[in-house]
Amino acid sequence: MLTALIMAGGSGERFWPLSTKKRPKQLLKLMDDKSMIRKTVERILPIIPKERIFIGTNAIQAPLIMEELPEFSKDNIIIEPSFKDTAAAIGYGAYFINGRFPNSTLVVLASDHIIRNEENFRKRVELAAQEAEDGSIVTLGIKPNKPETGYGYIETEQCYIGEASPVIRFWEKPSLERAEEYVASGNYLWNSGMFIIEMPTIKRAIQEYLPGHYKILESMRDEITKYSGVALSEKIKDKFELFRKISIDFGVMEKAKNIKVIPVDFGWNDVGSFPALDDIYPHLENGDVVKNCQVYSFNSKNNIIIVDEKVLGKKIVLLGIEDTVVIDRGDALLITKKDENQNIKKVLDKVIE
Repeated sequence: MLTALIMAGGSGERFWPLSTKKRPKQLLKLMDDKSMIRKTVERILPIIPKERIFIGTNAIQAPLIMEELPEFSKDNIIIEPSFKDTAAAIGYGAYFINGRFPNSTLVVLASDHIIRNEENFRKRVELAAQEAEDGSIVTLGIKPNKPETGYGYIETEQCYIGEASPVIRFWEKPSLERAEEYVASGNYLWNSGMFIIEMPTIKRAIQEYLPGHYKILESMRDEITKYSGVALSEKIKDKFELFRKISIDFGVMEKAKNIKVIPVDFGWNDVGSFPALDDIYPHLENGDVVKNCQVYSFNSKNNIIIVDEKVLGKKIVLLGIEDTVVIDRGDALLITKKDENQNIKKVLDKVIE
């Protein structure tokens, strides 16, 4: 039996000012008239019914998530009392879901990724569930089409699309030179952050590699069984604070020996920052990407110009501008070179929203 945990607690800081803590990236309508979390839910629904799909989020964003997904029971919205990174979030979510659907196979997904070939995606998830039956942690690795420095990489023994292979090692985001070597070698994949695992397996992994997390989760067992939603979040608030901040990658994936990866090629993009839109939006003749506005471009090229839906129709003139991102929310404006976009997080604490 498949269950799903869709991670929807991030604020998408690299998408400021369109994305904020109160209006996170997963609620943006980047591709069409549907939010990214809505598209994520619809993508998995053909193989997992909504009763077995759970959304992991936080108290700030939970009301908007519920508003966006009104057909979901409030009991399927797992509210984290505080941000303690993905190891705590996934462990907590797994314990909660296992209490409702014991010994199910958990599919962990991000709420803000783009996948173009959704049928192929579902086939790979079902294959991964079969591969997980032997107690493996199974992840989906993206076949790279360029030397990307913004992703972590997975080194594998062999790299055939749709065929599971043991993971040799996880590698952090590389330099451009190292990324070129990875792509040229043919046995490195982008780390998608999606994985499929049976409940007993994830429990054993946390117990072995994150014993502190395991102890805290076990101490929450009674509350997780009895409560849900805001009531549960309040009940376990103090215990949740005891988690140390660590990602599931650092805490478990990079240590575990029983990991398989399935190389996939289903049109994936994590849309991690505005420059990623170059890969998914159509371009004008001069290379510009334009959304929700009228742009007059002179001696300019390869820019990304987006205006929030609230201020449609704005006219923007660019003169001698290249490789720049211009984002207008109406009450906030971002102008940055594409190669500086990753530094947005560093300055947000100085910005009053």
